[in-house]
Amino acid sequence: MRRLAGRTALVTGGGQGVGRGIALALAAEGAAVVITGRTEGTLEDTARVIAERGGRVQTVVGDVGERTDVERMVAETVREFGGLDVLVNNAQSSVQRCLEQTSYDDVQLAYRSGPLAAFQAMRAALPHLMASRGSVVNLGSSAAVLGEAGFASYAMAKEAIRGLSRVAAREWGPYGIRVNIVCPAALSPAAQEYFAAHPEKAEQVVAGIPLGRMGDPETDIGRAVAALVSDDMAYLTGATLMLEGGRTLIG
Repeated sequence: MRRLAGRTALVTGGGQGVGRGIALALAAEGAAVVITGRTEGTLEDTARVIAERGGRVQTVVGDVGERTDVERMVAETVREFGGLDVLVNNAQSSVQRCLEQTSYDDVQLAYRSGPLAAFQAMRAALPHLMASRGSVVNLGSSAAVLGEAGFASYAMAKEAIRGLSRVAAREWGPYGIRVNIVCPAALSPAAQEYFAAHPEKAEQVVAGIPLGRMGDPETDIGRAVAALVSDDMAYLTGATLMLEGGRTLIG
């Protein structure tokens, strides 16, 4: 019996990168998966892979920066599969700039697609998560934990997500809902694009990872998330899991 058989998961930004890896891993453990995003083509590509592997999948095109879209994502998940057990808030848009060059619009973009989107999704999902005693995983970032230069608006948004998650873990624990944060370091398309533009940064980042490599979105990040939302981790909530090969080790 696969660990997530009979459960339903919603993954925002599930068409590519880390979100895709998480969706593939959840489906491999038996969950019915709904993946959302703004680009229909990437969603359909990921859905095809899940279906070819024998999984159950549905796609919902929408923008997590729009409250009505977020509410529709949750509603369509429940309508398609009859409930919601796992919510993964992965989608995030941002512009990487140093602090003095970061604009108010940059910050608005990061917050609207990050912590505000997660807030809306969690609020919309709450009645269904209460019914299932489900689990929420929100995506943070080691760049934010480290206060990495050049990531001002992104770091702000990701740390806001961690604050939101810890409050929700405390308030929703009595409902049996677990809320945890994952900070991944994975070779997603966004990371590949950034490293291609900043090759010296790529060398620096990998050199600072004790395990000597960036993570794989499915096997390193996705499978860890699948374990996190399973009954194997039923006593863990409010935690930040640093899935980044030891990059943020101190001392």
